[in-house]
Amino acid sequence: MLQRNAHMDSANWNIDKSDELYSIKRWGAPYFSINSNGHLVVSPQGERGGSIDLYALIEALKGRGLSLPILLRFPDILQDRIERLNSAFARAIAKYNYPGVYRGVFPVKVNQQRHIIEELVKCGTPHHFGLEAGSKPELLIALSAMDSTECLITCNGYKDREYLETAILASKLGKKVIIILEQLDEVCLAVRVAKALNLPASFGFRVKLNRKSQGHWGSSVGERAKFGMSAYEIYQAVQILINNDMLENLKLLHFHIGSQISAISVIKGALREAGRIYAELVKLGAPMGYLDVGGGLAVDYDGSKSDFYASKNYNMQSYANDVVAEINDACKQAEIDAPTIISESGRALASHQSILVFDVLGQNKVGNFNIPPAVGDEDYIIKTLREIYEGITPENAQESFHDAVQFKDEALSAFQLGILSLKDRALAEKLYWQSCRKIYEVLREAKASSDDFFTLEKLLSTTYYVNLSVFQSAPDSWALDQLFPILPIHRLDTAPDEKVTLADLTCDSDGKIDKFIDIKEDVNSLLDVHSLRFNSETNFYGTEEEGKVPERLSHEPYYLGMFLIGAYQETMGNLHNLFGDTHAVQVKLTPSGYKLEHIVRGDTMSKVLSYFQYNPEDLLERMRQQCEDALSENSLTLEMSQKLLNNFERSLASYTYMS
Repeated sequence: MLQRNAHMDSANWNIDKSDELYSIKRWGAPYFSINSNGHLVVSPQGERGGSIDLYALIEALKGRGLSLPILLRFPDILQDRIERLNSAFARAIAKYNYPGVYRGVFPVKVNQQRHIIEELVKCGTPHHFGLEAGSKPELLIALSAMDSTECLITCNGYKDREYLETAILASKLGKKVIIILEQLDEVCLAVRVAKALNLPASFGFRVKLNRKSQGHWGSSVGERAKFGMSAYEIYQAVQILINNDMLENLKLLHFHIGSQISAISVIKGALREAGRIYAELVKLGAPMGYLDVGGGLAVDYDGSKSDFYASKNYNMQSYANDVVAEINDACKQAEIDAPTIISESGRALASHQSILVFDVLGQNKVGNFNIPPAVGDEDYIIKTLREIYEGITPENAQESFHDAVQFKDEALSAFQLGILSLKDRALAEKLYWQSCRKIYEVLREAKASSDDFFTLEKLLSTTYYVNLSVFQSAPDSWALDQLFPILPIHRLDTAPDEKVTLADLTCDSDGKIDKFIDIKEDVNSLLDVHSLRFNSETNFYGTEEEGKVPERLSHEPYYLGMFLIGAYQETMGNLHNLFGDTHAVQVKLTPSGYKLEHIVRGDTMSKVLSYFQYNPEDLLERMRQQCEDALSENSLTLEMSQKLLNNFERSLASYTYMS
């Protein structure tokens, strides 16, 4: 495995080394790979063939007037994931001679976007794949989107009378609606509503299992879980149904042990407990027929195939095998009919189909300074720092680093005491940074792997300012330290020569990404990328003539992609600093290449401002009046006034991101 701290051999670099560096095959197979041009390609139909060059696609979208960032959606990947999940359960059912069937449902909460849900329903209907609603608005989506009488609609979340009435009445349209009750008072309300409507209703119970999960959502399950009923409450709920002659309405048992379950042992333990409870409900006289194992099927974000929180130590087939085997064993032991198995896999289906592509706007890097020769009698601190810099050797490199840190701190103290001038302090900083750079190069050539080497690597790293809002497009990265694969989508046939962190457009210190996948170390604080190519050989970071304002020339576009973001990120994003939804493009693979099925343009500034009750026309009119006042006072020329108003009006109609 190529280590990120290893020296990149530029002369012998190739696409295979890029694939290894970014672990593309580990997390991206069979959908992502690198072509001979060094561009990342997506194969939406997996092994069935056909690919799309992401760099070429982005250039084509820019030619259509779309600026970055752009969210790419590939419905073919969604279809492929659905087919893989259903095939996995079909193989498991055949392997264990399971007498029941599998019926999946997609949790709408994972991605509520209309085009996603419509595509999922279309692709899922041949497999009798349904939808799960976790709220009243999601129920409305599910009921309107689902026409099939064979696909299930399961209802979770808090429910009021209107929610329950809507779900029960919808069953008269031929829809298979199962209302999953999660609290005793909800059971009572459901009984009253069903009686008032005088209509049959299909109920399920959600149980709290003692089995706990792990990772970010480990605390959301167990005895103190937010949702579900304890064994005692389940028994009480059964008695309520019996006393109201409605036990025949109980059709399903549901449990959920958390999202992104990285260890298969957790799943197996939960299945054993749930299987016993299901059997007992049958023995109490409930007809049952469905066992809903919830979600939790994980995504291998980092490609490590381990029980690390960003990975999983099992694959889709082993998951299906364990679910079927455990339920089969429980039913045989209890001598009861096998239920229809339901899973609520959302992350595993939706993650792969969305990619966010964004560009690098600029950088902040430690200067590579020209050190001026000594002039006259220098301060002792300056002299010492100069001696440290000039005397660095492979033998004393680490000692020199500690000395440089010490005298840099002494320079700061001397400046604060008025001993050093600002000019001297600036020279001390230049000597310190050049010493660090020289020491780092010496240690790298020696292939050192000491703590000092990694400290220097981070000190000398570059910040790339990128055209996105973490809070809008990758909220889990900010809130949960979720790892998403991030890498360049081009130049992958050349060796990366920069180590960077990413800073977004928001004015929030949390608006950054400084955790990246690393198979060897789990998490790396730096990302290997390529240096920006400016249309001038001038180095603008410390080598320019003092006092001269450098001409900041533009650099060639450099595109990064963030992958596996199709679950939750679109729906949970917020409007920090009023950066809104990005452009979203749905791309379908065709025999001749690709087709842009849908282009949903991102939020304009007018649209975002309207969310907060600002009227764009009023804002423009207020600005016009202020300009008129300034004109009357001769503090603004007519030309300036028109330029300001034109810019203001154009901005209102513009994308919230940099163009």
